Amino acid sequence: MNDWVDAEHHVERAHEHYDAGRWDDAENELRQALSLNPYQPEWYFNLGLTLEAAGRHAKAAEAFANCYRLHSESDQPDANSALLTGVNLVRAMQPEQALSWFDRASDIEPMNVVISVHRIEAYTDLARHEDAEETFYLAQQIDPEHADLYAAMADSLLASNQTERAVWCLREAARLDPALPRVQARLAKAYAASGRMERARQLYLRDLRLDPGDIDTLLDMGELLLDMHRYAEAGEKFRRVLELEADQPDAHFLLGELAEIEGRIPDAMVHYDVVLRLDKTYARVRLRLARVLFARGREEDLPRIRDLLQQEHKTLRADLDEEATVQLRSSVIDERCEDLEELGRLMLDAELEHEAVRVYKAMIELHPTSHRAHHGLSVALLQSGQFEQGIAAAKRALDTQPRFVPAMHNLALAYLRQSQWIRARYWVRQASRVEPDDPSLRRLRIKLRVHSVFGTFAWGARKLGVLIAPFRLLLWRPQRQC
Repeated sequence: MNDWVDAEHHVERAHEHYDAGRWDDAENELRQALSLNPYQPEWYFNLGLTLEAAGRHAKAAEAFANCYRLHSESDQPDANSALLTGVNLVRAMQPEQALSWFDRASDIEPMNVVISVHRIEAYTDLARHEDAEETFYLAQQIDPEHADLYAAMADSLLASNQTERAVWCLREAARLDPALPRVQARLAKAYAASGRMERARQLYLRDLRLDPGDIDTLLDMGELLLDMHRYAEAGEKFRRVLELEADQPDAHFLLGELAEIEGRIPDAMVHYDVVLRLDKTYARVRLRLARVLFARGREEDLPRIRDLLQQEHKTLRADLDEEATVQLRSSVIDERCEDLEELGRLMLDAELEHEAVRVYKAMIELHPTSHRAHHGLSVALLQSGQFEQGIAAAKRALDTQPRFVPAMHNLALAYLRQSQWIRARYWVRQASRVEPDDPSLRRLRIKLRVHSVFGTFAWGARKLGVLIAPFRLLLWRPQRQC
C-alpha cells in the first residue's frame, strides 16, 4: 500500500515538473513511480510525452511501446500509443520500424487519417514516394479535406523534386486550413525550390505579418535572402532573431556564414565560437570554424584547427555508428557525404593525412559509387606516401567517372614521382583530351617534355660515345718507348 501511495506522489510531482518544463526531473519522478508499480500504462504514456518534449525520441518510442504492450495485455489495444510510437521512431530516424506501428494503429482505428499523415512522413524518409502517393489517395477516400494530409504529401513531392505538384498541395492545405502552422512559410520554401525566389519572399512576408516573432520563419526568410544575395536584409532578419532569443544558435551560425561570404573573417569566428559554446553538438560548426581559421592564415592557429577537426571526426563517427542499422534517405546520405568530404579536405590542408584516409573510407561506405570519395581517398593516400593504394583509389574514381580530370592528374603525378614516365605521359595525354587548357596539366606536360629532351640528349651522348670510342683509343693510346 505504501509503495502505491509513494508511486502516486512521484507521478504528481512529475506532472508539476512537466508543466514547468523540467523534463529531466519529470522523467526521474516517473521512472521512480514505474519502479514501484511497472503495470500502469498511463504512466508509460506520460513518460513518453516527457521524453518526446525533451527531444529524446528513441526513448519516447520505447515508453509508448510499453504503454501499448500493457494495454494489449489487458485486451484493450490503444491506437494512440501505437501511433505515437511510430511518430517518435520517424523522428528518431527509424522510419522502417515505424511502419509496423502505424499498421497496428490502423488495425485499431482504420478511419484515422492522422495515421496516414505520419505514414506518408515515414515513406518520405525512406524515399518510397510511390507508396506515399498511394497512401495519400487512400486517405483522401476517408477525408478528402484534411489539410495535414496535403502538407505531408507536399514534403514527399519536394523530396522527389516534383516542386510544382508540391506547390499545389500546399496551396490546397492553406485553403483547407489557413491556420495550419507555418503553411505560408512551407509554401514559400516550395516556391524557392522551384526557383521563384521573389514569390517565396512575398509569402514569408505574409507569414511574418501574421506572426512577426516567428523565429523559424525569420530564419527561413533570412536563408532565402542569402540565396538571393540580399545580404543586408538577411543580416537584419538574423539579428531580429537574436533580439527575440539571444542564445539562438541557428541565427549565430547564419550570421557567421554571412560574415564569411562578405569576407569578415573575425566576425565569422566570433559567431561560430558562440554557436560552439551554446551547442557543442551543432552540425558543421567546427568545420566552419576550422575553415575561417585557415582563411586567417596564422601558423599559431594550426593546433586548434587540428583539434577542431579531430573532435568533428569523433562526432561524425558516433553519428554514423548510430545510424549504421538505419536505412537513411538519399538526402541524409548526401548531407553526411558533404560533411565528410569537407572534413577530409580540411584534414589534408592540416596535414592530417592518416585521419583523412579514415574519413574518406567512411564516405565510401556511405556512397560506394561516389567518384569524389574515391578521389579524396587517393589524394590522402598519395600525400601519406602510399602510392600503390593511392593509384588504385584514383583508378576506382575513374571507373565511376571516366572523364574526371583530377583523378587523371593524380595518376600522372604519382607515376611521375615513381619515375614511370611512359605511364605518366599516358595519363597526361588522357586528361588533356578532356581539359586541354588546364594549367596544372600544362605544367606536367612541360615537365615531361623537359625530361624527354634531356633523355634524348643523354641517349645521343651515349650513342656518340659508342661511335667515337675507337678513335679515342687511337688518339689516346700511349706510346711505347723503344
